[in-house]
Amino acid sequence: QVQLLESGGGLVPAGGSLRVSCAAPGLTFSTHAMGWFRQAPGKECEFVGTIVGSAGRTFFADSVKGRFTISRDSAKNTVYLQMNSLKPEDTAVYYCAASSNTWLLNVGVSQYNYWGQGTQVTVSS
Repeated sequence: QVQLLESGGGLVPAGGSLRVSCAAPGLTFSTHAMGWFRQAPGKECEFVGTIVGSAGRTFFADSVKGRFTISRDSAKNTVYLQMNSLKPEDTAVYYCAASSNTWLLNVGVSQYNYWGQGTQVTVSS
């Protein structure tokens, strides 16, 4: 049973930075793509970015491209979402997810097998 545990959310002013983490004990990054999604109140769950493959290739939604980065530490079984130049519209619950599909670009909710409980990120204006 794969468990994903997010941490690091909080309140940050607009223009600030925040890093959220996703611990994935027992999960092998070589056989799983890791993704980040977010859901704001009253809105659908939105793809943020993903990291996949031995080279750690990343792909991001246009709304966060150039501001967010994803990295991973295999020794710690942890994936990170670094968020810079935050905007109030980035306010959401951020979810970490894992997919056993590593040969396609995983941007859809249905492509992920495992999900964390989410961590709240609030950006004040």
